[in-house]
Amino acid sequence: MAPLELSLELTPRARLDVIDVRARTADVHGPVLDDYQHCLYCSLHTTAGFLQQNLAARLQAGPQGVGSYIDLFRAIFPEGAGYRHDLLDERTDLTPDQRPVEPTNGDSHLAFMAGGLDACVSYVNTRPGPVHLIDLDGVHAGRARRRTTTIVGYNEEVQVARTRIAVPVSAHPLDAINLKEQRLGLYSEIAEFIARHDVPKGRIRLELAPGEQHASLTINEYETLLMRHDLADVLRDPLRFATETARNALHDMRSVPFKALDYAKYDFVRAMNQVVDVLGLGQSRVERLVARAMGLPASRFFRMRRGVHLLVSDRAGGPSTIVEGTYQSPILVQWRPAPGRTRLVDVTLTRFK
Repeated sequence: MAPLELSLELTPRARLDVIDVRARTADVHGPVLDDYQHCLYCSLHTTAGFLQQNLAARLQAGPQGVGSYIDLFRAIFPEGAGYRHDLLDERTDLTPDQRPVEPTNGDSHLAFMAGGLDACVSYVNTRPGPVHLIDLDGVHAGRARRRTTTIVGYNEEVQVARTRIAVPVSAHPLDAINLKEQRLGLYSEIAEFIARHDVPKGRIRLELAPGEQHASLTINEYETLLMRHDLADVLRDPLRFATETARNALHDMRSVPFKALDYAKYDFVRAMNQVVDVLGLGQSRVERLVARAMGLPASRFFRMRRGVHLLVSDRAGGPSTIVEGTYQSPILVQWRPAPGRTRLVDVTLTRFK
């Protein structure tokens, strides 16, 4: 049975929405995916994504589901907390016509990256349970944004080829590198890599090579103010925006700066405790580390990942290419300098059968 690719359009009901893509797919397309062992779910957006199946299953086992997990990152990244990304007049990537309608959603981008949401995940289809698309920015100016998800049913996945690519990075300890940038040549190498092999349906995995430390990979919008200012601020101080919001909520900031910080920490710890309870960690080592989280860098308690996946497809019978949204880019984030100013990324191409 050949892999089956489907497309699904979704309409969020609120700015924060959790949509069961598995159930919606069955409603729209019927039981066409039921006989497949695996399903790949691919979001084409930078503020709406999926959790890995094991984490999602543990969260869904609790009474609050994924809501408690999302609340943690909403506490860390409050809406409208002074993100540089939201200063639309400073955004050189926007045209004059785009500025009045562009969403101010710096909080959603940061929550996506810090929360370990993935644009592309694979679920074992024989396991019961929902597959949630977590939309962090589903409604803007009272209007729902249109979301598109691609689903591929398949039974087996085999490795076709593997290579390693050296990515030059700066000497700055905090840096974000757009792996789609033309000067790096990585995307052109991947395109040639795909063209050399017959892969109608499959995926590319980008993963930091063993030994690479103090770095991660994510998929998001590479917007300069977001990457160079907002993300860098978070890597230096994870509660920077939560604290700023708490301070701004008080009338006399000079007299109670520590009280404001305490409010932000309280919101964070309360949300973190809910996640700990849902995951059933109890008095484990992880919970004990929560008490120290205020003094840790973001890299120690955010779910920043070492690898990302990209769907490969020969849509409409054309040549196989990467399937991705307009603003999606794989991004390498580092919080300490790399020896030799180079990081190694392993590229693996697989085929669905």
